[in-house]
Amino acid sequence: MVQHGRAARAVAAAAAVGVMGLTTGCSAAAEADNESPADSAAAVHDAADRLVREGSSKARTSMEMASGGTRVTIRGEGVYDYRAHVGQLKVVLPQDPSGAEEHRPITELLAPGALYMKNRGAGVPADKWVRVETASMADGNLVTGGATDPLAAAELLRGARKVTYVGESELAGTDVRHYRGTVDMAAAAHAASPASRQSLTAAAKGFAKDQVPFDVYLDDEGRIRKVRHRFSFVNTTKVTTAVKGKGQGQGGKRDVVDVASTTLLYGFGVTANIELPDTKDIFAGKIAEN
Repeated sequence: MVQHGRAARAVAAAAAVGVMGLTTGCSAAAEADNESPADSAAAVHDAADRLVREGSSKARTSMEMASGGTRVTIRGEGVYDYRAHVGQLKVVLPQDPSGAEEHRPITELLAPGALYMKNRGAGVPADKWVRVETASMADGNLVTGGATDPLAAAELLRGARKVTYVGESELAGTDVRHYRGTVDMAAAAHAASPASRQSLTAAAKGFAKDQVPFDVYLDDEGRIRKVRHRFSFVNTTKVTTAVKGKGQGQGGKRDVVDVASTTLLYGFGVTANIELPDTKDIFAGKIAEN
């Protein structure tokens, strides 16, 4: 379940992503000259700590995957408690080509070191949760679960490099400052909080590229309003070949899959009552292959 090949199959049913538009003022270039590179880097590096100080927010996520000419999307919506490092998202899987819903929304609980999923399918009873250790995922659950943990998305910015201030914009009626750069995955894992370090360490080893481009939009209080990361990973699929005189053999086809993960944060200070499942409610059986 946690391998990238299975993640690709899960995402491959999705539809095109809708990302909230931004309008950039004509004076953006002039404004950009007013902020030093050091100030820009400091603002981005502090984004995760600023969320923790804020306490909580609502979140919307979208994950768009492109592979072999196919572009698909999974969306999520919920709340996050940054101080407790827990969140809850309802992840909406895409429709099949006929237009019928392929799967009920999956409820995901995000916790330090673990991902819990309900309505997972694949032979899991509807009233049971599946628990996966995020450090065991090759991507640290930045991609596999169909939604990047909002706090993990912010923690990645601790490894931001080559940060540039693009200028001022407006997002959903809020003035924001737009920054762009790349994340050094190893540096982000090293600087992450203890709750996120193991997952980001796994992610630093699992992606095809260790430099991840990002765009982030901060409001006047330094809070993330939107952050977008562009990940790449190698998806290996089994290929059976028949060579004359040698019978059949198993090979591997390696495709680089590009994933754009976008997180929108709003409704800061919202009440986030999130309870993790009891042990008796966690499925202990075998999960079927998708």
